[in-house]
Amino acid sequence: MKLGVPMENEGETRVAITPMSMKKLLKAGFEVHIEKGAGASSNYADSAYEEAGAKIVSRSDALSCDTIISIRYPGLDGISKGARIACVADPFRHPEHVKECIDAGVTLLSMDMIPRRLSRAQSMDVNSSQDNLAGYKAVLLGAAHVPKGIPMMTTSAGTVRPAKVVIMGSGVAGLQAIATAKRLGAIVYASDVRKSAAEQIESVGGRFIEVDGMDDFEDESGYAKPLTPEFIQKVNDTVCGVASDADIIVTTARIFGRPAPITVPSSAIANFKAGAVVVDMNADVGGNCEDTKAGEIITTKNGVIVVGTSNLPGTLATTASMLYSNNLTTFITSLVKDGELIISDEDDILVGAPEGSDFYVNGMGGVLLCHEGALHPKQTRLGGAL
Repeated sequence: MKLGVPMENEGETRVAITPMSMKKLLKAGFEVHIEKGAGASSNYADSAYEEAGAKIVSRSDALSCDTIISIRYPGLDGISKGARIACVADPFRHPEHVKECIDAGVTLLSMDMIPRRLSRAQSMDVNSSQDNLAGYKAVLLGAAHVPKGIPMMTTSAGTVRPAKVVIMGSGVAGLQAIATAKRLGAIVYASDVRKSAAEQIESVGGRFIEVDGMDDFEDESGYAKPLTPEFIQKVNDTVCGVASDADIIVTTARIFGRPAPITVPSSAIANFKAGAVVVDMNADVGGNCEDTKAGEIITTKNGVIVVGTSNLPGTLATTASMLYSNNLTTFITSLVKDGELIISDEDDILVGAPEGSDFYVNGMGGVLLCHEGALHPKQTRLGGAL
């Protein structure tokens, strides 16, 4: 079994497999081919891979392997019919990737489609591992740009009051952001469309912002549901009111497969104080802040700094690569049976939970999008986008 790891496309600093994963991959029977320089931007040298047992090869050799592991979708140049690609394909935003794999007879395994409620899936969940880092880094970016200290300080020159931080959304990224801001010494307020999130917010040191009419707006797959325009407006008004005197605002709201919802409209930015920093964690999918410019840091006319840094996990490439590699290594080795990599319809990670299960999601399978020239029959929601 040959496993290839290509260098990521320009703009992506992470690498899909790190030297620390080699022992487990080799034990499972894989011969690992790493493209020369693939780990350089995340500080994993070719020599470290070689010492761990990998082969350093050209790009064409890496892409000619039976199984390709990457972070972004690598395209099909140099990939043969019957090969398998495991990556974050983002299929609802990029259905053309699925279509070309179907046409080429390539198996596409999209790790962002992991059935996250299955206990076995948690060690393979790339969304959670990368979101954790993104939430942490978002707060650090806010702290780096805000023109004041974060913790309370008592000095001979006077007392410095702690910064006020508001976290919008309390999923994996949001909870890590709350915990990080609290550790820095801030007073932290946080919101979520799931009323059940209040206990989680308080457990990591945040104060829950409750909105009238709030319920558990969460779908059966564990992601936030799209909200009605009326309720979005109510949430915006309530949370942005709390944030009007905040020093740092971090927005985390992301709806799977859809553009990010606007949670900070320009009208709210106009009421924020000068020097406040908004860190938009979803700049790459449209942004939660109406004024966000993807990949840029701007200052509005009233002095609010809006940080639109894309790919936050990539700014922590060494750690992010290690966690992603752990996720993918656990996943890919779980498919090996008697020295062969098996794509089985009996594997809930690949095809989703069976109908009748508490974890079944109508129209959604698992990470297996297409195989042997056909879309998997459980992926009916995705089929509508092709």
